[in-house]
Amino acid sequence: MSAGTETLPRGGEMPANEFLKQLAAVIRAEDSYGSWDGKPDAELLEEYIVTAEERREMPIMGDPDPDLLWRVEKFYEAVALLLEKRTGAMAAQMSKIHHEGFGRIVLISGRLVVLSKHVRDIHRFGFETYVRLAEAGEQASRDAADMIARFPDAASA
Repeated sequence: MSAGTETLPRGGEMPANEFLKQLAAVIRAEDSYGSWDGKPDAELLEEYIVTAEERREMPIMGDPDPDLLWRVEKFYEAVALLLEKRTGAMAAQMSKIHHEGFGRIVLISGRLVVLSKHVRDIHRFGFETYVRLAEAGEQASRDAADMIARFPDAASA
């Protein structure tokens, strides 16, 4: 195990990554009773790991459970907070997900939609590894930052 990583069986090594740290912080902020204080970040984020085998076992159609919707919300909140750290522009996440698992998630900064994501099969939301989870969060944050760079006046309105 290299320095700056935590290892769990599912998801491989968890890299030292700014997005993963932000996501863990967002989740810890919801822990009003301190139940997760002693848990490592990798354990908190383990529910974001969905292996190919697990994905194959899931039904093609299904209603997303509230815990899953909460995880999706926290993922995009972490993207918004990382975006704010990097650009100074505050962003808020809004989502409308149908009970059958499809819908739309947007991040809005000022009058600008900085990220718009159509989702389907949300009940299968997850990533093969911690590395892929980090890459997805970083990419979403970069895409949103690029949009702010293109339209800074709308983002600050």
